[in-house]
Amino acid sequence: RLKTVNRLQVILQHLKMSNQTDSTAEVLLEKRGGAGIITLNRPKALNALNLPMIRQIYPQLKTWEQDPETFLIIIKGTGGKAFCAGGDIRAITEAGKVGDKLTQEFFQGEYRLNNAIGTCKKPYVALIDGITMGGGVGLSVHGHFRVATEKTLFAMPETAIGLFPDVGGGYFLPRLSGKVGYYLALTGYRLKGRDVLKAGIATHFVESEKLPALEKDLIALKSPSKENIADLLNSYHKKCTVDQEKKFVLDEHMEKINSLFSANSMEEIVKKLKQDGSPFAMKQLETINKMSPTSLKLTLRQLREGASMSLQEVLRMEYRLSQACMKGQDFYEGVRAVLIDKDQSPKWKPPALEEVSDEFVDNCFKPLGNDDLKL
Repeated sequence: RLKTVNRLQVILQHLKMSNQTDSTAEVLLEKRGGAGIITLNRPKALNALNLPMIRQIYPQLKTWEQDPETFLIIIKGTGGKAFCAGGDIRAITEAGKVGDKLTQEFFQGEYRLNNAIGTCKKPYVALIDGITMGGGVGLSVHGHFRVATEKTLFAMPETAIGLFPDVGGGYFLPRLSGKVGYYLALTGYRLKGRDVLKAGIATHFVESEKLPALEKDLIALKSPSKENIADLLNSYHKKCTVDQEKKFVLDEHMEKINSLFSANSMEEIVKKLKQDGSPFAMKQLETINKMSPTSLKLTLRQLREGASMSLQEVLRMEYRLSQACMKGQDFYEGVRAVLIDKDQSPKWKPPALEEVSDEFVDNCFKPLGNDDLKL
């Protein structure tokens, strides 16, 4: 029965495709030349990803992946400010408060989409121009190519709202050089422009104003291979001189980041930061002290375990964590303090790292039986 439903969805999707360039739609799906193009179209919400958008992108991505006439997939955002500033956190918060099943469906849909991008057989090019955070990272980082610009602002700020850097963060963050991924995950540090490339998150760097030309050239490629696409991206990348001479923003701190963030527990990281006592270490300590202690512990373990897992295993683990966070209290309190009341003073429960027990953390990672994420 599922097969017929899926087939119907594909047919409906094809029919919808013809009129999906309606500029009011939250996501535009169109085929131009040999390219399937996904445009996130909620500029007022900084292209934040919601469930209806996920439910449109996923089947279309799968259709294009199977289509012999589609040679690459491009994803971008509208409005000039953001590629995608994250998931629609407010909707999830409202749903969680009333026990609505959106808190399951959103994460299931989002992580399945992340997996579809990570396993996509067609070259996938994400134009990460502007703000790229949380859910936006999940839409880009698992694909073959990520093109950053001088306007790119990358961050995984989840520990500040009682969540953890999900969307496969447990897979890609620990694989960045040294302990940079741990640092980004725990502190929510923001990387800008060419630094997104230097950190290993983007694969190419191109001026923002050159993106339309790049897109046109990508669409014009005749039945390109992954190598042809890489060559074109490389040619644009080489011509771009913006901030070329600048050193990586974290260069001077890398030694400290690698030693301070290599501890086995959050308490140990905090202890190391205090012992180090340098202005850099003190600044990190100040930042970490603002984060949800529960989130910090979940995140550190998520990355340590994710370092040796497949993307699928990571997404399953993260789904368990997402559901634990939905049942807890820090997520709702974090969203209240940061996004709703904006008083920036969340009351975390428990308020200290020492009070988050290992037993509690273990429970968050336990399999959910029939409710586990199916990929």
